[in-house]
Amino acid sequence: MEDATNHGRLDMAVLFEDRCYLFEFKVVEGEAEGRALEQLKEKRYFEKYTAECHKIFLIGVELSKRERNIVSFEVEELKN
Repeated sequence: MEDATNHGRLDMAVLFEDRCYLFEFKVVEGEAEGRALEQLKEKRYFEKYTAECHKIFLIGVELSKRERNIVSFEVEELKN
């Protein structure tokens, strides 16, 4: 949890065998905004893991403050 990179702090990284799952969590007022996955790409958090992981998955999760539930779950695999 809260893994520091040279671009900021990644919310969570899960390393399993040769794969990395990088998570960013955002709380939104109601509707999904797509900011979680956008931040993972924009801040380039994945760069820290390119040497040790053959596959990298970026996972953006948005939680509604009002509904108190997940309103968006986006996954993107980076191509090496």
